[in-house]
Amino acid sequence: MTDQHPAPALWPAVDDLWSRLEATRAHPGQEGLLLRILKLSEEVGEVAEAVIGATGQNPRKGTTHSWEDVQAELCDVAITALVALRTLTPDAEAVFGRHLKKVSERQLRPAHPAQPQ
Repeated sequence: MTDQHPAPALWPAVDDLWSRLEATRAHPGQEGLLLRILKLSEEVGEVAEAVIGATGQNPRKGTTHSWEDVQAELCDVAITALVALRTLTPDAEAVFGRHLKKVSERQLRPAHPAQPQ
């Protein structure tokens, strides 16, 4: 089954989310920026909670989440990070694009280089 509603374009959606958050921001200036960045820690914690719940690692609670929940929480982390980046710079798309290009061009190195014989 295919999704009847395609996802919005990434950067216009990030700009829209950023605009809506800015319109209701309770803490101005640097404090608001720092709080927005700290929101990432909360979202990452929710990923951890979902993984623990999906694997049933809490014996008191058992299995409480699905892997779809983990996927959704990872998406929340990505969205939160992109909105935080947009808060730092109106040029978030270009900043992210340049960084992604650098990361994708990195050469992968073996975890343990072979020892000379």
